[in-house]
Amino acid sequence: MKIKRLIIILVIVVLAGGGYVYYSRTQKQGAKNQLLLYGNVDIRQVQLAFQEIGRLEKLYVQEGDRVKQGVLVAEIDAVRYHANLQRAQAELEAQKQVVNRLQAGSRPQEVAKARADVRAWEAKLADAEVTLKRLQRLLRDQATSQQKVDDAATAEKAAKEALEAARQALDLALIGPRKEDIAAARAKLQAAAASVTLAAKEVADTKLYAPADAVVRDRIMEPGDMAFPNTPVLTLAQTDLLWVRVYVPEPDLGRIVTGMKASVSTDSYPGKTYSGWIGFISPVAEFTPKNVETEALRTRLVYQARVFVCNPEHELRLGMPATVRIDLDQQKPTGPARRQDVCTGRAEKLPVPENKSL
Repeated sequence: MKIKRLIIILVIVVLAGGGYVYYSRTQKQGAKNQLLLYGNVDIRQVQLAFQEIGRLEKLYVQEGDRVKQGVLVAEIDAVRYHANLQRAQAELEAQKQVVNRLQAGSRPQEVAKARADVRAWEAKLADAEVTLKRLQRLLRDQATSQQKVDDAATAEKAAKEALEAARQALDLALIGPRKEDIAAARAKLQAAAASVTLAAKEVADTKLYAPADAVVRDRIMEPGDMAFPNTPVLTLAQTDLLWVRVYVPEPDLGRIVTGMKASVSTDSYPGKTYSGWIGFISPVAEFTPKNVETEALRTRLVYQARVFVCNPEHELRLGMPATVRIDLDQQKPTGPARRQDVCTGRAEKLPVPENKSL
């Protein structure tokens, strides 16, 4: 009996040892084919501010509200801006009439009046000439004074000048406005149109809209506060795209490329994984941050990367610690980075993040 027990124990030990060796080799092989990275969830944040100065009149959202792109979130008092727009529109309409008048030229009635003025002065000149000749004959006969002759000569000369002025006025009426005057009026019309466009933009800027789908993080101002262009009213946290900021050790940099699929897990939801993909790898090396844990030495250089994550249920939040696993046996994508069908069920082009300090 003792021998049988000894044999059974020996067999159990051998099987256990073999299993341990097999398990260890499997784990090591799995570790070689998988890259494990640690980081934190990150999102883009937008601080919304008005482009114009005014008293905040209405605020339509609260902290935690989800807003869609293009939704009105706040308004400032727009009375002054509407009045400015109306004034600019009136000036534009007045200048349009000036241009129309210049382009139309002289009215028929104006031309007719100018011709009548010419005929009238022709008649006055003829009468002045006859009067002057009559007085000159009387002066030779000593029947009138020299003063009357001089007055008649002055009247005749004045009638000639007035007739010439009337003829010039008729020519101007026939020719119409100068092309330079029309060009200047058109330039003023363009300036008036620009003033209307600017005033309309100022009116539109009294309303604040959400630039993207987001969550209201902070409601900084309240109705009644004065809003200025450099003073944020709301802080929005964009929900798309959401990523995990990780740091890749230099020896592992050549094993990954943008577009590779990844899985993300967090301590907040044990056992649950989120699909993702590598969307950005920094071209610049840096020292490992203090708040990042890696198995490599902290003195080694690392490369910052973004692993975009599908978050359909909005469970991931800013700053949440996350673990990223990348299967190195997967086929590496070629060409430009593309949004994988892990979220939408179809391939879409991946937005290229800003190449700046993240």
